[in-house]
Amino acid sequence: MHETVKIGIVSISDRASSGVYEDKGLPALKDWLGRALRNPIHWEARLIPDEQTQISQTLIELVDAGCCLVLTTGGTGPALRDVTPEATLAVAHKEMPGFGEQMRQISLQFVPTAILSRQVAVVRDKALILNLPGQPKAIGQTLEGLKNADGSVKVSGIFAAVPYCIDLIGGPYIETDGAVCKAFRPPNAIRATS
Repeated sequence: MHETVKIGIVSISDRASSGVYEDKGLPALKDWLGRALRNPIHWEARLIPDEQTQISQTLIELVDAGCCLVLTTGGTGPALRDVTPEATLAVAHKEMPGFGEQMRQISLQFVPTAILSRQVAVVRDKALILNLPGQPKAIGQTLEGLKNADGSVKVSGIFAAVPYCIDLIGGPYIETDGAVCKAFRPPNAIRATS
């Protein structure tokens, strides 16, 4: 029996949050995670503007509500209104720089402007908070990684490391569908589940 996991998803956009256009970040996150995880998911979804204080408050609220994983989308570029990384770092207990480094490596396979991305990942209490790109296609590529024509892994996606990271910080045991994304754990960390 797979444990239900509570996941926070936050789309950060001035225009989508004010109704100028339809948000595509939250549906993209739900779709990918819904396919990738074998655990039942309890969603905590938020659509908010690019306001640093509000972003930080939302992240704290989601962690305090019991989310073991919080994924944000949007607001990670160099534009003046892009403040998601600052808001995320402001609530961090620990930084996890490898996630941001890997996200940029994946994006660099497609566009040279990936170096302008400032995505960060942090741990707050028993939750992992990840800043993801704003475009739905890039969200999937970042989480899942890239495969060669024969199906072998070309560039590992960041989600392969997420379940074990959540294990290490005291969160629930998350299992993935290997056809979408195979989570990596050392042999001594793998549990038998039915």
